Order: sequence, then C-alpha cells, then structure tokens
Amino acid sequence: MLSGARASNRLRAMEYISTRGAAPTLDFEGVTLAGLAGDGGLYLPAEWPRFTESEIAAMAGLPYAELAVRVMAPFVAGSLSEDELRGLCQAAYGRFAHDAVTPLVQLNERQWLLELFHGPTLAFKDVALQLLGLLFETFLSRRKSTLTIIGATSGDTGSAAIDAVAGREGIDIFMLHPKGRVSDVQRRQMTTVRAPNVYNIAIDGSFDDAQAMVKRMFGDADMTGRFNIGAVNSINWARLMAQVVYYFAVGVQLGAPHRQVAFSVPTGNFGDVFAGYVAEKMGLPIAQLIVATNVNDILHRALSEGDYSTGTVTPTATPSMDIQVSSNFERLLFDCGGRDGAALGEQMRSFEQDRAMRLTNAQREGASRLFTSARADGDEMSRALRWAHDHAGEVIDPHTAVGLHAALQSDLDPTIPMVTLATAHPAKFPDAVERATGLRPALPTRVGDLFAREEALVELPGTYEAVRDFVAEHASPAG
Repeated sequence: MLSGARASNRLRAMEYISTRGAAPTLDFEGVTLAGLAGDGGLYLPAEWPRFTESEIAAMAGLPYAELAVRVMAPFVAGSLSEDELRGLCQAAYGRFAHDAVTPLVQLNERQWLLELFHGPTLAFKDVALQLLGLLFETFLSRRKSTLTIIGATSGDTGSAAIDAVAGREGIDIFMLHPKGRVSDVQRRQMTTVRAPNVYNIAIDGSFDDAQAMVKRMFGDADMTGRFNIGAVNSINWARLMAQVVYYFAVGVQLGAPHRQVAFSVPTGNFGDVFAGYVAEKMGLPIAQLIVATNVNDILHRALSEGDYSTGTVTPTATPSMDIQVSSNFERLLFDCGGRDGAALGEQMRSFEQDRAMRLTNAQREGASRLFTSARADGDEMSRALRWAHDHAGEVIDPHTAVGLHAALQSDLDPTIPMVTLATAHPAKFPDAVERATGLRPALPTRVGDLFAREEALVELPGTYEAVRDFVAEHASPAG
C-alpha cells in the first residue's frame, strides 16, 4: 500500500502550468512535447508532490532505475504507468558505464563528489537526455506525429541530446552552438554523429544569442504552424525532472531523511540546481544549495544583491557556464514569488526588453531560504582543481572545480556533508586540467576514435532569420 505523494498522484494526472500564467494547462505528455509554453513561460507542476520520511527511507539501496521510478512517478501520472516508466528508465540507464549510474566519491571527512559523467557523452546532461529521447519516441509513436527539436548548447547539452535522438523515427534535431566557444571534444561529440536527422549549426555569437533564437522560434507562429517544435534544453520540464533523481540518490546514501545534505552546483542555465530545489520541495532534507558561477556571474549577483542584469559574456575555461541569461531562473522566481503568473510575465517581458531587473522582496526572501551563491575566477578554479588532485587523488574538470571552490569556501555547519556535482569528465577539457595539474586526462575507451571521425556542420550568421530559414528548409513538416 502506497501512502502520501505516491498514492494520491496515482489517482489523478499531474497538471502543469506556465510561469507566465497565460498558456493552457497540460499533462506530462503535453509538456514533454511542447517544451516552452506558448506564452513564453516555462512549465512546472501545478503543485509539488511530497514524500513522507518513511517513503524516502525506503529508497535506500534501490538500483538507480528503480529509484528513478519512485521519484518521477508522481510527475508522469496520467501519461505513463509505473511499468511503462520502469521500462524507459531501465533502457536509459542501462547505457551508463558505471552500475551505480551516478556514483558518489568521498574527498575528505566532509567533501564529496557526485560523478554525473558516466553516460555516453561524458556529461551530466546524459542522465536526463537518455530518458528524454525515449520519452519523445514513446509519445510521438502514440500520436503518429513528428517532432522538430530546436536546441542551443554551451557545450554538453548538444552532444547528449544528439546521442539520445540520433536515428530515432519521427525526430529531426537542430542544435545551435556558439562558433569557437565550445571545447574540441564537445564540438566533435556533436559534429561526428552521422545520422540523417541531425543538423549541427555553428553561429556567430554567444550561447545567449543561440538560446534567444531558440526561444524566438517557439513564439514564431509561422514556424510553429508548420512544424511541431520541441525542446531538449532544460526549459523542457521532463529533462529537469530526471535530474531530481540523483539528489535523492545522494541524500539516502548520506543518511536522509534523518540527516541533512548540502550541494554545490556549477551553474549556467540554472536547471541542474533547480532540480535540487524540486527535491527539497518533495521532502528531501537539503540544508543548502550553493549556486557556483564563473566570472559570468549574473546568478551570483541576483542571489546576493537582487540584481539580475546582463553584461557581456566573457569566454572562460568553463564554457558551459559562459551564460548571462539563465532560463530556468524564471521557474524559481515564479515559485518563490507567490506563483503569480501575470506578475512574473510582466517582470520577464520587462527584463527581455531592458536586459536588467531587480528581484522582488518575496523572490529574494524565498530564494535565500535554501540558496546561496559563490563566484570563482580562473585562478580560483585552477586552485580547486589542484586541491582535488593533491588532497584526494581526484582529477576533475574545470566546471566541477568551480563548484568545489564554492564548497570549500562554505561556512555551513561542518557536520553537514557537502556534495559537489561533478558535471563532466575531465577529458572533455584536457587543456585546462593539464595547466592546473600537469596531467592530461585521456578520453575513456568507450568514446572511441572521436578525433579520427569526419565532422559535419553548417556555419550561419548570428541572425534569427538565417537559422529560421535553414530549419524551415530541412525539417519534416508536422504530421
């Protein structure tokens, strides 16, 4: 007999609402295929399911796929049965190189690493996108329909999304990346996938420019009228939902529900750390979430000073964090600000016009209950990378080092374990790792002959019209 969140949510379908309040309410299947809401907002559950302490305690020791079913079942209610979800999770996580899927590694008596890079493209995005590709295929088959995926990547989302949907029936994927601003490994993991439904686009501009084009296409009535456009970025709720699972995996390993845990999360688009917020809303005892940024520190300024204003993107050795506009931050502002969609819609439209806004008192107070933030420059990142190697024998990537820097600086109660999310394999960023440690990490053998394969991509100007016309020429019409 199930109690609490699981029982109540098996009886009724989960409903999803837009952060801007004007889009129709959808079920899980609908939000997965829709991606961005029609009013420009982001979908999230109408209410948060919550587990009891006994339900969380019962998660200890479960295989990862079974844990994923327990955590995600309330969110998919009405669209997938638990048995259907279980089959998808077993298929998705069966491709990972480590049986634990997201293993936990101890650095010292307090510091831990959560390794999220054991999937096929060596980054945390695989944890969600391997499942999302299967969800797309399942729901499109039901509808006998096609999907045109439009995505933007600052490095890892693109390769993980392409791997997840390459060759899948009924799906075309167009992935934009900023030309010259991703690592060689990141680029090749996208551009060497030779499948007829994969289109790689290098644009002149930044990740923020690419992301703005993606959002604009969702609001382009001509394009949405001709194509079923979907998203793989963390604006897609299904992707973010899958990331909630590993917070529970860590929590129960380190003593939840009877012990609190804290997390330091290298943050760009805010999806990974927002998944931690969702886990806390569901009952996981999280003491603190540290938003760790590089010098592109809009989130640090927003959380510490209430100043959410953009600047110029500075290229760094942590390219996946070279972002000024963090799309998922809107979900937090909505939830912390009283869930007033009309008010948030007006606030976000003003931000989109002026590129600057102040957080309201309610938003700041709501965020400060769980979130803090820290900023790391290049030298601080390198020192944290060296610390991991010298003190724990661990070679980490530069993004993880930004998170570890924040974790090491934390003044939280030292009896609370601090877990840094290790978001990418160090071999994806060999130059930065070698500069800091003198060691050049090798690519795992499962990646194969990545640098011997031929690349395929198209270079386009940094204009919406150029990208729109390319997609319109190559995508399959809605069917």
